[in-house]
Amino acid sequence: MVLRCWNASCPYGGFNMFDWKFAVNILPKILASLKITIVATFAGFFLALVLGLVLSILSKSRIKPVSRLTNGVVLFIRNTPLLVQLYFIFYVFPEYGLILEPLSAGILGLGIHYSTYLSEVYRSGIENVPHGQWEAAKALNFTRMETWTKIILPQAIPPILPVLGNYLITMFKETPLLSAITLVEILQTAKIIGAGSFKYLEGFTIVGIIFFILSYPSSRLIKSLDVRLNKKF
Repeated sequence: MVLRCWNASCPYGGFNMFDWKFAVNILPKILASLKITIVATFAGFFLALVLGLVLSILSKSRIKPVSRLTNGVVLFIRNTPLLVQLYFIFYVFPEYGLILEPLSAGILGLGIHYSTYLSEVYRSGIENVPHGQWEAAKALNFTRMETWTKIILPQAIPPILPVLGNYLITMFKETPLLSAITLVEILQTAKIIGAGSFKYLEGFTIVGIIFFILSYPSSRLIKSLDVRLNKKF
């Protein structure tokens, strides 16, 4: 099997493994698109936090049709691929009059998909709150809203912060899927550069390093937070 070199400057007519000069030249372009990746990650995560809490509360509703419908929606979204949901939002919604920009569609897709996972995280935190806290709130004549905001959520959320952080990292690493709906994030930028130069190794390597540099310290920070919270709670 003969490895052909697409670059005439390849030594010995062989395979050029890594072009450092080319990597340095394309680095600014890839870093420029990192902004899109970060915006999509944090905006999608914020949406997932809000929707996840809403879904978790609705799933515990005393009105049976509401709780059953909520659980059904959560189950359906969790058991369908994120990529399919992104295609549906970006390509099918316009058929019914809802046209979204790629970034908006990506944020919506990430937010809806991961809200179903975060709803289960919220639920586990809420269920770990002692039942006596509910009784105490009732004895103090707290309204349903006051019970949630002043008693339950302040106790339920701190222990689950590490899990929420892990989902943030997971969502960050899922952003390359947004290239399927024409969003030009860092991986799509590397693909475009590779298509124009026939050099994919440099771009993909840079993208992998960027993901590692941002993900690894974050995971260590979350691990440290988990240890502290375990000591506290």
